[in-house]
Amino acid sequence: MQSDELTAPLAPLAQAMLRAAKDAGADAADAMAVEGRSVSIDVRKGGLEQAERSEGLEIGLRVFVGQRQACISSSDTRPETLAAMAARAVAMAREAPEDPYAGLADSHRLAMLRSADGLDLFDPAAEPDPATLEEDARRAEAAALSVAGVTQVQSASAAYGQQAIWLAATNGFSGGYARTSRHTSCVAISGEATEMERDWCGEGRVFQADLPSPETIGHLAAERAVARHGARRPKTGAYPVLYDERVASGLIGHLVSAINGASIARGSSWLRDAMGEQVLPKGISLHEDPHRLRASASRPFDAEGLATRARDLVADGMLQGWVLDLASARKLGLESTANAMRGTSAPPSPGTTNWALTQGAQSRDELIAQMGTGLLVTSLIGSTINPNTGDYSRGASGFWVENGEIAYPVNECTIAGNLRDMLRRIIPANDSRTHLSHVVPSLLVEGMTLAGD
Repeated sequence: MQSDELTAPLAPLAQAMLRAAKDAGADAADAMAVEGRSVSIDVRKGGLEQAERSEGLEIGLRVFVGQRQACISSSDTRPETLAAMAARAVAMAREAPEDPYAGLADSHRLAMLRSADGLDLFDPAAEPDPATLEEDARRAEAAALSVAGVTQVQSASAAYGQQAIWLAATNGFSGGYARTSRHTSCVAISGEATEMERDWCGEGRVFQADLPSPETIGHLAAERAVARHGARRPKTGAYPVLYDERVASGLIGHLVSAINGASIARGSSWLRDAMGEQVLPKGISLHEDPHRLRASASRPFDAEGLATRARDLVADGMLQGWVLDLASARKLGLESTANAMRGTSAPPSPGTTNWALTQGAQSRDELIAQMGTGLLVTSLIGSTINPNTGDYSRGASGFWVENGEIAYPVNECTIAGNLRDMLRRIIPANDSRTHLSHVVPSLLVEGMTLAGD
C-alpha cells in the first residue's frame, strides 16, 4: 500500500467539515482528520500474554467567530454529524472570551509542499500479521532467557502502527501525509526476591527493514539486567555525573521545554530572559531538522500549514530563538517558527520535531576514565523541576565509577543541581544514535549533588 491511498479519503472529509463550519456561521475554520491502526503483541513464558488491535478515525474542527475560537472533535463522519459539530462549535465560539492572538496563518505564508514526498515516513511493505509479531516477541524473550544470570523476562513485545493525517483550512491550505512505525522491546530481570533488578531494551523504526533483530534486542536487555545485579546505594556528596546516551536526551529536553513559546509568553520559564545568552558550552549547538529521512518526528508542514525548516535552537552555545506557533509568536511580537502541533480536540501549541546535539570527540569510556570517581546514570525515575528557576532533582540508578572504571551497580539515589549551571558545563561523548528523533550522546556534568547512603 502507498501513503496516498491512506490520505486520499481524508481530504474530502476535511473539506466537508470546512463547508459545514462556514454554513454554520464561522468566519474561518480549520479541520483535521486522522486515521490510524495499530497492533501490539506481548508474550511471557513463551505464551501469548496480550494482543491488542485498534483502528479508528478521528476528526477535529476549530472555528473562529471574530477573535473567538472553539474546538470540537468526533469519530462520527456522517454528514448530519458534521453539521451538528459545526453548529455546536460556532455556538461555543460565540460564548468564548476574545483572544487577540487567535487566527489562521496568512495565505501567503502557507507551505508549498503539502505531502511528505521524499521524507521516507511511510514503509510500503505489507503490514506484519499478528503471528509474525508474536514470533518476534518470542524470539526476543528467548534471547534474553539464554543469557546467564537472567531469572525471568517480565515482558517481550512487538508492535506495528500506521497513521494518516490531513489538515485543511479556509485560508486555502490542504495537505496530508502518512507514517508507519515498527517496535520491538524486552524487559529482563536478574536476581531473586528482594534482590531483583531489571533493565530493558526497545527499538523503533519507520521501516521494518531498519529494525534490529529480536535476538539483538532481547540479548541487550538481558545483559543490562545482569549488569545491574547486586546494586546498592552510592556515596553522598558532590561528584561528576555521566548521563548515559539512553537518558541524556532527557537532560537536553529540559532546555527544549524551557524555550517553548507558550512558557516564554507566560513568563514561566527559567530561560525567559536568556535570548542571545550562553546556555550550552561554546562549540556546542542544538539543531532542529524536521526533514530528516526516516525519522519518526519528521514532517513537511506544521499543524497550522506553515512550512517547517531546519534551524539552530542553540548555536555555538548561544540561544538563538524560541519554539513558536502562531499564537505564542503573536503574543511575543514575533513570527511563528512553524512549530505548531495539535490533536483533533484542542488548538495548536508549540512543539519540536527532530533535534540533535553536537557530538564530542571522546567515547563514553574515555569520559568514564576522565571523571575518575562519580556516577554513570542509566535510568531516571521521577522528576522535580522548578520551571521558573531550573532547580533540578531526579531519582537515578546506574553504576558507580572509581578510578575511572565502573566499580559496581547502584540504585536508590538522587541527583540534583540547577539546569542553567548544569547545561553550561556539559561535556558530550561521541556515541549518539543517529536514527532517533532526539540525537544526544552521553553527557558528563561535573559537580552535581548526589544523595545516596
